[in-house]
Parts: sequence; structure tokens; C-alpha cells
Amino acid sequence: MKKILIIEDNADVRENLAEILELGNYHTLTAENGKIGVEKALQELPDLILCDVMMPELDGFGVLHILGRNQKTADIPFVFLTAKSEKEDFRRGMSLGADDYIVKPFDDEQLMQTIEARLKKSERLRAASQNSGGALEAFINEAKATELLHSLSNNRESRHFRKKDLIFKEGETPRWLYYVESGQIKVFKTSEDGRELIVKVAKTGDFLGYLALLKNDFYPESAAALEDTNIRLIPRDDFNALLNSNRDVASSFLKMLASHVAEREQQLLDLAYNSVRRRTATALIYLHNQGNQEISLLREDLAALAGTAKETLIRTLTDFKTEGLVEIKDGVIHLRQMEKLRNMPN
Repeated sequence: MKKILIIEDNADVRENLAEILELGNYHTLTAENGKIGVEKALQELPDLILCDVMMPELDGFGVLHILGRNQKTADIPFVFLTAKSEKEDFRRGMSLGADDYIVKPFDDEQLMQTIEARLKKSERLRAASQNSGGALEAFINEAKATELLHSLSNNRESRHFRKKDLIFKEGETPRWLYYVESGQIKVFKTSEDGRELIVKVAKTGDFLGYLALLKNDFYPESAAALEDTNIRLIPRDDFNALLNSNRDVASSFLKMLASHVAEREQQLLDLAYNSVRRRTATALIYLHNQGNQEISLLREDLAALAGTAKETLIRTLTDFKTEGLVEIKDGVIHLRQMEKLRNMPN
């Protein structure tokens, strides 16, 4: 049975949390202030710590700082509980190494999901430590960075965008880091005569807008929803605080940036040297690899992804259908001969 330490000065909240967790088959320990909480954490070595921020004797930040410097407790998942949602608290907690941040009042389901997710991640890291050698530290750092990135979207404003809605526009000043909660988004550039070139199709779990934030510059591209989409909006200041306080997070975004550059270079080469047939096949494979078993993009969007005119794209798709490479029914494209499409000659 997993052991969870609750550090909370409000007796009603503390007892309520303990009751909920015990019903969820967890063994609970409680502490009424930060000082007692540190002592119990060092004695009991719980599997996870839930800790209030504002407390007498020693506040939550102090608890995290002390436990984070002790080798026995440094890797215990630490989740803040707070009635305050100010971003200053969030930034300070993340910079000290908190794993997650729940704003009160919270519902029971959210609490249990957060705890289960943190415990599962902790178990995976522990299993990796038993089976890996010199790569362990890099693996743990990368895993922690990934968790921090995705926890950055917790308790953030979620905004719904309908199909074709513009999310941000080329040349605008960035205010947010965008996290795709569900749906698909096209990232595109527009020529002077109004033609679009889609440079990326973002899917669930992707971040958008980080290039402009990293450069502290205007958005170099525009983004619009390809279907009904939900996005979490992460304020620029919160993103910068995490980026500047955690080198593993910074490394993750550098990898994203390197991938961005490599993708753009490959796209330029394809546009310069590949035939329309090959570019169209590449676009279809790309969308399939994004998880689209049925491709229902508007033809102008598919043409923008392939870097060709809509009319040319339609003729090429008709040829593919005649050759048995794809099936098209009610405007939806199904890929039938993946290998031939992947190896499409120029």
C-alpha cells in the first residue's frame, strides 16, 4: 500500500484529504505544520507528499527546499496544495522542484488522477534505476523535464477553438505558450499574394508558440484549428520562469528547436527538388503518422501542406485513386498502399 504524507495546517482539509486517500486504498500520514511535516518525511519516507503552501512554523516552500536537499527525500514526488492561484507561487514552486501544483478547491477525481500519475512516474524512474547504467541520470533528467513541461499546463485557462479559428497570427507579439489538449492545428506561413504554406500540423500533446518566446520576437508563423480544438494557455512569464530555473526543461526546448530547424530544411529541399506526386505522397504519409487513419483535411489545406495549388493536388489525388494508392469516399482519404506512397519516385 502506497504511503502518502499530508502536510496541511487546516484540520478539516487535512482530515478530508486523509479520508479520500484512504478510500482510494492509500495509507496516510498527517502533519499540522511544515516543521512536523519535514520530521515525518525524514522518518517515514513516504511515496508522495501533499503539502499546503501557507502554513505556520515552516511554509510549503521551506519544506520543499529542505527535503529537496536531503538525499533520502529528494526524489519523493512533491505536490503543492494551495488556495492561492497567483502565478508567483507557481513559478517559485516549480523553480524549487515541485512535481505538480493543485489549486484549492479541487475535486476528488482531479486529486486522485494527479496522485496516480505522479506515483506511476516515480515507479518507472525507480525501475529504470535498477536496469540502466551510465544513461540513468540523463533518462531521469529528461523524464523530469517532460513531467515539468506537461504539469506547466495544469490549472491553466483552457480555450476552445472551432475549425478554421485563428489561434495566433504571424507578426503578433507572443503572450502565451500553447499546449494542445485535443484536436489538430495547422502552423502556416502566408505569402504576399495570400497563398498559404503549411509547415507543421500540431497534434494533442504538442507545444506551440515557443519559438517566438525563446527569441523574444514576433510570431514567425500563424496557427489555426483544423478541427474543433482545446488549448491550454500558459502565460509567457510562467514559461520563462521554468525555462530559466531548470536546465533540463531548457534542453528539451532546445531539442524541439533543433527539430524545428531540421523539419524546415527538409521541407525546403522537398519543395525545391521533389515532384508534386512525391510531395503529395509525403504529405499524406505525414498526416497518417500524426494519427490520422482517415484524412479529412480541406483540399486547400492539404495543398498548402504539399506546397502546390489546390487544382494540382486534386488531379494528383485522382491519379493516386486510379492507381489504387488511396481510396477516397465522401471526401475522406484512406491510404491503401503505404510502401508505394513512401517510396514514390520523383
